[in-house]
Amino acid sequence: MGYIKSAALEETGYVVLDSFNREIDPKEWLDIEYNDWKSSGDTRFAPLASAFGDIECNGFWNHKPPRTDKDGVWIDSQTEKAPVLTERAMEPGANVGRCRVIELQPNTYADCLYNLHQDDNNRLNPDGTGWVVRGFFNLTDDKTSYFVLRENRTDPKGEVRIALPAGAQLIVDTQRLWHAATHPGDEPRYCLITSWTSGPELDAYIEKYNGVKHVPNVEVPQEELDAGQAEQTRRLAARAAYYAAKGQAEVTAMSEA
Repeated sequence: MGYIKSAALEETGYVVLDSFNREIDPKEWLDIEYNDWKSSGDTRFAPLASAFGDIECNGFWNHKPPRTDKDGVWIDSQTEKAPVLTERAMEPGANVGRCRVIELQPNTYADCLYNLHQDDNNRLNPDGTGWVVRGFFNLTDDKTSYFVLRENRTDPKGEVRIALPAGAQLIVDTQRLWHAATHPGDEPRYCLITSWTSGPELDAYIEKYNGVKHVPNVEVPQEELDAGQAEQTRRLAARAAYYAAKGQAEVTAMSEA
């Protein structure tokens, strides 16, 4: 039967929406409670919605009973402090699974490439239902930061680099695309990440905010791109050698974050 997917994401796996141009009080992401939860770098996460309304970030399939990343339960103590962020997550009217703010400490392009990952969004997702994708809403004004998307983890051909100023909004099939953020600033980056179920509601939201499938790449000096690619190759080889020395095969698994 297959899954219900958004046609807008079929070609490139992502869309960039109109920027959100309303100011939000930083207290909405600074005053909520964070968990030490690692994903693609030095990160913490503050959940607004979780499997059962607790302040935790685990995949819904790791709970009892296990289920897919849908029907998240809003956490009152968090959403009361972040009403605009909650409103942004609910605006499409699509089913919401996990909804969290990520705090990412500064990193480099090479770090980003090493941390590229795919998300296990659709584990236990019943056939014939909506495919789970993720919305990213950048909260801090990170003018030198950018999101990196690749079809192939180690192949820079076709790499997409999307700018991340305050208000940047994108929707990504993160189970399809390898992704991570480059954040060379000196302060943490904050971004709202929401698991949305594909369907007519999400399609209407993409249309409302003029989703585009292609945007100009953030310009990065070629020597920095080459050095980052070489460092990714070196780190991945070192990781493989570490496991080989222990007599183990390295397992590349999708991220549960």
